[in-house]
Amino acid sequence: MLEKALSGSRRYYGWLAFLGIVIVVGVIAYCRQFSHGLGLTGMSRDVTWGLYISQFTFLVGVAASGVMVAIPYYLHNYKAFAKIVILGEFLAVAAVLMAMLFIFVDLGQPVRVLNVLLHPTPHSVMFWDMCVLCGYLVLNILIGWTALGAEKKGFPPPRWTKTLAYIAIPWAVSIHTVTAFLYAGLPGRYYWLSAIMAARFLSSAFAAGPALLILLCLIVRRYSSFKASDESIGALAKIVCYAMITNVFFFLLEVFTAFYSNIPGHKAALLYLFFGLEGHANLVPFMWLAALLAFFGILLLTVPKWRRGKKTLPAALVAVFAACWLDKGLGLILGGFVPNSFERVVEYIPTVNEILVVMGVYGIGFFVLTILYKVAVAIRETGKGGPEAPTPLPEQ
Repeated sequence: MLEKALSGSRRYYGWLAFLGIVIVVGVIAYCRQFSHGLGLTGMSRDVTWGLYISQFTFLVGVAASGVMVAIPYYLHNYKAFAKIVILGEFLAVAAVLMAMLFIFVDLGQPVRVLNVLLHPTPHSVMFWDMCVLCGYLVLNILIGWTALGAEKKGFPPPRWTKTLAYIAIPWAVSIHTVTAFLYAGLPGRYYWLSAIMAARFLSSAFAAGPALLILLCLIVRRYSSFKASDESIGALAKIVCYAMITNVFFFLLEVFTAFYSNIPGHKAALLYLFFGLEGHANLVPFMWLAALLAFFGILLLTVPKWRRGKKTLPAALVAVFAACWLDKGLGLILGGFVPNSFERVVEYIPTVNEILVVMGVYGIGFFVLTILYKVAVAIRETGKGGPEAPTPLPEQ
């Protein structure tokens, strides 16, 4: 089926060429980092996780969001999601791939990743994080590719794909839960030491991921004959709205706990993020922007007229996605390192080389996503089921 990706418009090839350039620049930057070491990044003794790990954390959430399409479709036979469930699965594939690549580039010596395989340590949360990520990647590839191949031939997918879909639903929750445990289990970091860290991760994932999926559906609908229904987009938009409200509520719970209990360490991280601490305030503009975007997105999604608007809906989704990225992709990880072990504030500023590597990883992810979406759309347009044929449920 990959031959479907070899033909397309000038816009399609231009987009792939642009991504190719971004990937090449990123690879060159990574080779420079590999040669000179992680000293080229903005990380230090006090801030050992920077932009790479923060992007990993955010993308795990984007990958887990595919379950918000799978649950209504596979468990409740909600046919409105029939045409977009494959897009959700392929988005999960690209997101998990990028998340794993960010772990790879964060390692000073990439061959050390083999230690997890050669010397497994089941008592380590990182070991289980690797297991759930790899398993979720394989599950989504098998389900999506098999279902698409069956649709190309005009047959329903085999029954075992539905079994895998049932397995993938709790697995999707597990990948972000285990990732949250990486942070919540560190007693020396007050900002992360929270019983609702996993809940915060999942709520933000179920807001940012479906928001991105809707935006991708709107783009595909505009530039191809593949048309996601207004009903499916509307249902997903409601999920984004409720998930974002829950995400903000959970964050406010953390604020109340920190300031009402008057715990200095927990207060310090929040003060640093929103007001600055000891003269350090690099993240303050980003966090207030995230707060404004979150409430702006919730407002647009709460009002039915605006949620259904052709211009207001994309604006709301972009606002929600950007707010989640700023919160989890910047504030959550970097704020956790304030204060350090000596009760001092050490700020982290990513270097140009570091940013280029991040762009390269995103370039790889969107390149893979573009190819997968091109194959899916082409099969929908030329398959036996016709351009509007949804993926049928597996045979009972």
